[in-house]
Amino acid sequence: MPVERSSTLTEKLKALFSGLLERVRQFVARTNAKDFILLALPYQVSAVLTALVAVGYTWLFNWMEERNADLLAIDHRLIFLSAPISFLLSWWLVFRFAPLAGGSGIPQLMAAVEVATEKKTDRSWRFLNVRIIIVKIASSLAMVVGGGAVGREGPTLQIAGSIYRSVHKLLPPFWPRVSRQVMMITGGAAGLSAAFNTPLGGIVFAVEELTKTHIAQFRTAVLTAVILSGMTAQWLLGPYLMLGYPKLAPATVSFMYKILLLSVVAGILGALFCRGLLAMDKLRRKLKGAWIPAGFAVLCSLLFACTVYFFGASALGSGHHLLQDHLFAENVDPSWRTVTGRLLGPLFSFSSGGAGGIFAPSLASGAAVGGWLTEQLGLAESRGQFNLLVLAGMTAFLTGVTRSPFTSAIIVLEMTDRHSAIFQLMYASIVGYLIAYVVDRKSYYERMKDRLLKGLPDWPPKEEVQPAGVRPKAVE
Repeated sequence: MPVERSSTLTEKLKALFSGLLERVRQFVARTNAKDFILLALPYQVSAVLTALVAVGYTWLFNWMEERNADLLAIDHRLIFLSAPISFLLSWWLVFRFAPLAGGSGIPQLMAAVEVATEKKTDRSWRFLNVRIIIVKIASSLAMVVGGGAVGREGPTLQIAGSIYRSVHKLLPPFWPRVSRQVMMITGGAAGLSAAFNTPLGGIVFAVEELTKTHIAQFRTAVLTAVILSGMTAQWLLGPYLMLGYPKLAPATVSFMYKILLLSVVAGILGALFCRGLLAMDKLRRKLKGAWIPAGFAVLCSLLFACTVYFFGASALGSGHHLLQDHLFAENVDPSWRTVTGRLLGPLFSFSSGGAGGIFAPSLASGAAVGGWLTEQLGLAESRGQFNLLVLAGMTAFLTGVTRSPFTSAIIVLEMTDRHSAIFQLMYASIVGYLIAYVVDRKSYYERMKDRLLKGLPDWPPKEEVQPAGVRPKAVE
């Protein structure tokens, strides 16, 4: 009897399982579940690839920074040798193989999103492709091994956008239609998530900076990409915070005027820093001839070396070590030399024509400004208040550069896991945005994107030119 009961139970379970499979099959047949899976697959594959490349790029970038530190530990005057060689190599890689791989990478991604279409005349390939991935990584690594004050976050976004676009290009004709533009927007969000380990920052950046369409059109794709890329990066690197857990003191109402003053100064300096970058870029583009741009790159490298020699090693690299010192070191000695080094170092590094990001150097510049102003005015009564003002300076300066206040506040929040300071960081970002808007109505990224689009030989296309007095149709 027990054997018969067991056999009967097994048969019932098999029948139940078979019934469930049949219902699933009928559901798939009645709905677009198959198409949904096929639509999601390119985003998922691209997210994992983005995370793998971002992790490898991060490891190489940090390793190159360490090699530069080892070199300068022998003799700090070697910067006059390492900087010219690395800056010239970084410029040559971009000049020779992929001119649109130079700079941050975010303006290129923004331009690609704007010109992307589903037609054969799509122009986004100029800004996002496999060659740009290779040159972007090689050029930025060449820059940082010589001490260049550049970051990897902006390049990671262009690399991620290139990966997503390349995957889209490989889709066979029978595949359900996947939007090329949405793929690239999603790539930007996934790249930021993998680079900073800030998933919310990636989502907000995609909404605030990369797209003018409604989030309902790509929310599932962005969420999936951010989750997969972030989880893959955490699986390889571990659950880390970019800056750890700095000690913060409660901010009273009377303390807010200190954040106001600091945010005004940091926002102005961030906007002026971008004006300097644009002026240097305009000067470099005016130079004609075969080797004159190379001479300009060498000149920038020598100016950078002088900055490091006279203002200290804080001008080197992405600025991560400066952030760690300001937030966690027992004895912090912020000075005007540090501020000057962090402003001039990235200026000369970016202006040389090689590849490198602006996100991390902007955070370091904001931290230097926040630490120095707090110390000079005697506003920091405790370590917790000092750290809070440093974070506010980081947020305001980054907002002055990017004009993305929500992205800046959320990135700093996620990098430090200090949710108690969320209102102070948002306050600093809004103040920084408003004061930077007075200096220049457009961000550095927007102006560089406009320059890139003007450089296209066939932009704007004739069929897209609107007649005078006719307003373009609104996106529904």
